[in-house]
Amino acid sequence: MSAADGAPVSEWVLQLLRCPLTGQPLSPATVDGETFLATPDGIRYPVVDGVPVLLADAALDVPQQRGDRA
Repeated sequence: MSAADGAPVSEWVLQLLRCPLTGQPLSPATVDGETFLATPDGIRYPVVDGVPVLLADAALDVPQQRGDRA
């Protein structure tokens, strides 16, 4: 599957990619017409011009951290 088929990245690439914050697998998601890669917990990463932006600073809907991190 290619970006022209509606998926942001090829299926084999999705199998390799992981969330940089949690290590969870990513799957395509569309919210308000925008394409994202999302974890099962709902953390989303934007896809810009067909390229996933897998940077912790670009993550959306990140749950509040628990524990003793400041």
